[in-house]
Amino acid sequence: MVDTEEEFDWNAPLDSLNRSVTAIAALPAAHQWFAARGVPMTYLVDHPVATDPASADILRGVIADGRSAIGSQLHPWVNPPLDEQMVPRNTFVGNLPDALQAAKLDVLTDAITAAVGMPPRIFRAGRYGIGPATLQLLADRGYRIDSSMRSVYDYSAEEGPDFSAIGSHAFRCGPAASIVELPLSTVFTGCARRGGARLYRALGRLPRARGVFSRLGLLSRVALTPEDMPLADALEAIAVAIGEGVRVLNFAFHSPSLVPGHTPYVRDAADLAAFYHWWDVVLHDLDRRGVRPASLDDLITASS
Repeated sequence: MVDTEEEFDWNAPLDSLNRSVTAIAALPAAHQWFAARGVPMTYLVDHPVATDPASADILRGVIADGRSAIGSQLHPWVNPPLDEQMVPRNTFVGNLPDALQAAKLDVLTDAITAAVGMPPRIFRAGRYGIGPATLQLLADRGYRIDSSMRSVYDYSAEEGPDFSAIGSHAFRCGPAASIVELPLSTVFTGCARRGGARLYRALGRLPRARGVFSRLGLLSRVALTPEDMPLADALEAIAVAIGEGVRVLNFAFHSPSLVPGHTPYVRDAADLAAFYHWWDVVLHDLDRRGVRPASLDDLITASS
């Protein structure tokens, strides 16, 4: 899944004026690279991308393969109506009043439908900022899958959600269990991995303890993304996840990483080459293990 979004300074406060989407021009070449390896993509599109005519043309082109799909990603700070105060707490859409959250979701859903000719069926909250009302709002609008929960991550220090107790297994949730939650896959590796989130949280209270445990091969938290996750760690995490019976591995990256200089993960041409090398090795490893790519349609059919 690709967080298909605007470019912004990752070290600066979020700003509603940051709506540049120049990196979307790199999407067709990246799409072809994955398509040549049999991987259908799901592009989770936010408002600046959905409302940019050139980007909409590109999105229609990449889903013409009949396997890839468009979903929605709600960045509240650039998604009208912009009626909230621009403070860090409100960058998590689930913290907003239900009516405002609903209005933003309607604007985004309508914009994506207009851009690509079909309504999105999968949702991700920007900054993983799902809230108590979000699943009901999604169900009311025909969404089938949510992928806002980042397993074993905790954003409560920033007034965001705490997913410490959420593993990588998909599960049903929402009204009448009508939504399938597909968390972003994160795996604990190392000799002490059975300690899981509880041990990881405890280590966070001690200076440099997490780094020491990681370097000693005792405990590491590994998200399935090429962004800031070393290749060897990702391969170990895949092996652990499969061994623990995780049936769907949810990989992700941000679309601005396709162009050097837009994210801290891909700063130059060497980083971009490393990005594709990461994927090349990971996809080969998955194929060797008999793990097959799944489209959004595959996931919805399997959950029906």
